[in-house]
Amino acid sequence: MQASFAATLFDEWSRLGLQDVVLGPGSRSTPLALASASSAGVHVEVRIDERGAGFFALGRALVTGRPVALVVTSGTAAAELHPAIAEADLAAVPLLVVTADRPPELHGVGAAQTIDQLHLYGAMVRRFDDAGVPRLDAQSAWRPLAARLWRAAIGIDGVPGPVHLNVPFVEPLVAVPAPLPVGRPAGRAWRTDDELPVVSASVELRGQRVLAVVGRGVSGVTVGALRGLGWAVIGDATAVGTLAHADPLLRHEGFARQARPDVVVRLGGAPASRGVAHWIAAWGAPVIAWRGAGPVSDPDGLVERSLPGLPDAAAPQLVADASYASWWQHASDGVERLFGRDAPGTALDEVLVARSAVQAAQRADAAVVVGSSMPVRDVEWWAPPRTTPTFANRGANGIDGVVSTVLGVAAGGRAVGLVGDITLRHDLSGLADGLGSRGGSCALVVADNGGGGIFSFLSQATAVEPGSFERLFATPRSTDVAAVSRSLGLEGVRVATAGDLDQAIAAALERGGLSVIVADVPDRSTNVVRHEEYARAAAAVAATATASVDP
Repeated sequence: MQASFAATLFDEWSRLGLQDVVLGPGSRSTPLALASASSAGVHVEVRIDERGAGFFALGRALVTGRPVALVVTSGTAAAELHPAIAEADLAAVPLLVVTADRPPELHGVGAAQTIDQLHLYGAMVRRFDDAGVPRLDAQSAWRPLAARLWRAAIGIDGVPGPVHLNVPFVEPLVAVPAPLPVGRPAGRAWRTDDELPVVSASVELRGQRVLAVVGRGVSGVTVGALRGLGWAVIGDATAVGTLAHADPLLRHEGFARQARPDVVVRLGGAPASRGVAHWIAAWGAPVIAWRGAGPVSDPDGLVERSLPGLPDAAAPQLVADASYASWWQHASDGVERLFGRDAPGTALDEVLVARSAVQAAQRADAAVVVGSSMPVRDVEWWAPPRTTPTFANRGANGIDGVVSTVLGVAAGGRAVGLVGDITLRHDLSGLADGLGSRGGSCALVVADNGGGGIFSFLSQATAVEPGSFERLFATPRSTDVAAVSRSLGLEGVRVATAGDLDQAIAAALERGGLSVIVADVPDRSTNVVRHEEYARAAAAVAATATASVDP
């Protein structure tokens, strides 16, 4: 009966469009493992570390846009998924989390691998169900249960995100499924941007200066539609097709004041830039949000009006003053020209690593996955506009599991990942399983500055005694990550120049498999100085734009 229940779950989900299952091996989850492996059209990826499995599943869901089933055994295996579920919750990523459990009679009596798994993830999941030990007389409820979980995960009645099904199983755990309850015809049930409603409502933006600020969840197609309305569109590191370099431009007060829009439009997540957030508040312009691309980040409480769906690109009342967008474009292009085309022998710094990683991915038509802390900021502030799908864990913004997210995106395809050395060390176990059975090509670029570089930009760097700062915040480690990678049978190389990095990324994507490319960059203190130099150069461009004709 348990085998039939598990098989019915996966049969129903496959009919709805399930393609990926990520499995953490274990005994109590045997019925689920066997059922998923027997499901037609479903690929099962086995990951040894459950925390990494969670983030790998997250990466698969990010790149496919479909729910991914995540299956683990009972006990702490289920607890290991918590960080990935937190990220999926805040980033609106659909996951079908299925945890095997001991039956009720084994709880509270000291049975092994038994913890309280009821509502284990609290309010982080869109729906929680405990199936109880599967019973024959309840089989008519199995398909509706699976369908309800799927609908909640894709956000049919709300926001997409993770759902949790807890299933107690009794021994014996291995059996052959009986004939399954009759199911509906195979079909598709997940959402894409082109199926979301467009909304113009009574919004009147005709001829106004409109600044759209977009982030996590907003597609390149949507950005193109917004720009087609004559809006200036800036975004976070994941945004495709937006204007680049908004943060360094807005650090020039004259530019920022002249850039005041008549209306600010928000879609999706928020950029990492504090400067952007500061000026949205300081301008005092009305802020309108459209929720069609997912939850709109509004930590400062500035959104005055919130609308469903996406802006209607055909609505004449939404066509804005295109000269304002052109003025922004001219300034953005000016910052981009600062970099020109660096000679192959140019020594790397963290900004050039970010730029090179994005450009190399775009030349190869590969996805980009950006780590938290400094990489996501360097891409957002200094990289050219993104033209290929770009992802980052911008829900909870943690560094844990980023390597596994990169691998989930790259599996079966091609991707360039950009992380810091601490982020890599935090998820070394992800390297052990690599790209998994789907194969693919992944160039994982590591900016190695010997510690947590972002802290050198924060008050701790000057307020805390240097020795304590290094021990408590910078946390340098001596592990040679290139050597560790080679010990796992991966390609592991070190590069020091822009040309060598470009060649290493191109070779990695052409060769296939996972390659770890460690970029030697200046120390953390020098990195701060380099960022200040880039900021001064961008300020000169901003000053020139300010002196030009008023937008």
